[in-house]
Amino acid sequence: MHELAVTKGLLKICLEEGEKHKIEKINKINIKVGELTDLVPDCISYYFNIVARGTIAENTEINVEKIPLEIKCNECGYKGIMGKNDYKCPKCKGLQYEITKGREFYLDTMEVD
Repeated sequence: MHELAVTKGLLKICLEEGEKHKIEKINKINIKVGELTDLVPDCISYYFNIVARGTIAENTEINVEKIPLEIKCNECGYKGIMGKNDYKCPKCKGLQYEITKGREFYLDTMEVD
């Protein structure tokens, strides 16, 4: 259910940018969602269509790009994608690593009139 709160925040950003740049209509937004956020893109789209009614973002197309979990292993130096639900370095099976990608959630771009 935290998708609703996140979606309201996303809409707020869209509307603020729309006002700042005197946009008449937001046609499409492109968002990036990291694998570790546990956000469900379909829920974001569903809620966005509800909360955007009556605004310049009504009927906006939402494009979601998933960002996979990436790490830097402190044991072997591996840098890259970590397997889903396999929280060990894919190269050395080590457990000492830094997460470098996969926690993001942000509005990347908007297509507007």
